[in-house]
Amino acid sequence: MGSQSEYGVSAELNVPVETRDGIELATDIYRPADPDTNEPIDDPKPALLDRTPYGKRGRMERHGEWYAERGYVVAIQDCRGRFDSEGEYYIFVDEPEDGYDTVEWLADRPYCDGQVGTIGTSYGAWVQSAIATQDPPHLEAMFVNQGAANGREATFRHNGAFELRWLCWALTLGGGFAKRALENSDVQALLANVDVRDVLADGPIQQGQSPLRHIPNYEEWAFDIMTQGAASDELWQSPGIDFERHYDGMADVPTVYAGAWYDSYTKATCDNFAALAERKDADQFLLMGPWTHGWNGYPLPSWNKPYSGELAFGEAALRDYQETRLRFFDHYLKDEDSWSDQATVEFFRMGTGDGGRTTDGRLFHGGEWSTADEWPPNDVEQTTYYAHGDGTLATAEPDSDGGATSYEFDPKDPVPTLGGNCSSYITYEPREENLIEYPLAERNLHDITGRGGFDQRTREDTFGAEPPYGPLEHRDDVLVFRTPPLDEPVEIVGPIRVRVHGETDAPDTDFTAKLIEEYPPSDGFPNGFALNLADSICRARYRGYRDEPDFVDPGEVYEFVMEPYPTANVFAAGHRIRLDISSSNFPRFDVNHNTGGPLYGDREYQVATNTVHHSADHPTRIELPVRRT
Repeated sequence: MGSQSEYGVSAELNVPVETRDGIELATDIYRPADPDTNEPIDDPKPALLDRTPYGKRGRMERHGEWYAERGYVVAIQDCRGRFDSEGEYYIFVDEPEDGYDTVEWLADRPYCDGQVGTIGTSYGAWVQSAIATQDPPHLEAMFVNQGAANGREATFRHNGAFELRWLCWALTLGGGFAKRALENSDVQALLANVDVRDVLADGPIQQGQSPLRHIPNYEEWAFDIMTQGAASDELWQSPGIDFERHYDGMADVPTVYAGAWYDSYTKATCDNFAALAERKDADQFLLMGPWTHGWNGYPLPSWNKPYSGELAFGEAALRDYQETRLRFFDHYLKDEDSWSDQATVEFFRMGTGDGGRTTDGRLFHGGEWSTADEWPPNDVEQTTYYAHGDGTLATAEPDSDGGATSYEFDPKDPVPTLGGNCSSYITYEPREENLIEYPLAERNLHDITGRGGFDQRTREDTFGAEPPYGPLEHRDDVLVFRTPPLDEPVEIVGPIRVRVHGETDAPDTDFTAKLIEEYPPSDGFPNGFALNLADSICRARYRGYRDEPDFVDPGEVYEFVMEPYPTANVFAAGHRIRLDISSSNFPRFDVNHNTGGPLYGDREYQVATNTVHHSADHPTRIELPVRRT
């Protein structure tokens, strides 16, 4: 149990924090106060810093008050170029130095006892790791919830492809609240009236002609991350974007890396913990729930929801986000015994439910919490399942004459995204009211892809799908490999790797992989349920995480390695383990035009014949972290 509410709150708003280059960052300071007079107390307290691009009032303001009531100074700051802070905004690039300067400024205040902890989710997690690369002297603890590790490898770009969520973000929560949009209602109205679904469907957009042209600095960074793919590009060297490059010099402080199995940062969260737990002396923790990106928010006491997409997990999935963070900081900043019983690794094992239909129509997948001393746990071993020419997936290796299977990949007809590790694939709900009648901050956001576990079948509201709607496996460009019904449960916990031995008749193409648990037909789901667990992609020119592009030779067989995000799941007896292989997953990833042209902006299209080999010499396979029983 963390500290109890015992203080009033004194707030000082828009305090300027001057950075090393003279820019002033607007910061709201919440201090513990005498509950009777609301005058700030004299006793210095530990400080918590939350840096945000989303505006420091509203929900964020309530966070500040909540922790101040429990004996913390809380600083909530608008990032450079956002809302009340000065400067030009270029996504993430200035966050390391700005964060360092703010930590040291805060530690020097008379009301701070010299200890500064950091908090924040998503963008607020990115900026914490960015601060850590600078190792400020007074940074003492971090609670990093759902953040990045390497922006080029699996966040902005993903094994060579582009995660289109960042274009969606730029057009909505990013550009809609850019300085120029906030200061010019005409510009904000232009962004408010953009239907991102139309932009995606009509893409690729062209620089200087996009809706972002009205905010040139936003259009600049958006096109930079869409078009720059080589590791040598200066963008990918930034300590605000690639934390892996700076692991050795990062701050050695107690840290929680928290995330979720259906989060857009699942791999990054686990990678950060595994790498830094090995490198650092300070305590490092990993906490992984079954949730999607984000969390429910104040004042709800749960950490996210007891469901993800079309899956339900039950009440066991709920965690108190605020109390969890409070217990951590009370332990490390106040020397209270509030975190000593926390396991180094705590994760939610999905899949222990009965598979029935819940009252709201979701599949009850169920689950329970488990612990480990390291990640991945030491009681798992990589088990290889091979693709076979007859469509089976088995631990037996394929024969020498296992052959190959070909399909046509038409970039104008990509495989639709159905949930998964998605976030920010959003658009503002179209409204007839103007911004005066219905401000942008109050408008609903429409989810384009869904997020979490979904039955892998298209329906009327599936973006990019056309009738007749039905299972993705019925598409000619989706190859399906499945085990027989399992005789006994199979539990996986940890990272996943897929190796596709493929060839193409094009100079460049993509291969995708998706791990699925197949539920058999039941009374609740008479057609069964094909549950997506993890997916990934590999762009041929950047196969093997190449630093520089290397185009393929048509007709030559290559190994395309993919890392679907880690998970923890129990495949029940009677279910099947399934691997789907294709060449697109849109709009989760941008679509390869198969021409070898620019990474983004190519107006030419080529239908590619892609071939997946499944023989002894070229074994396509998935390596699963199977937990020993």
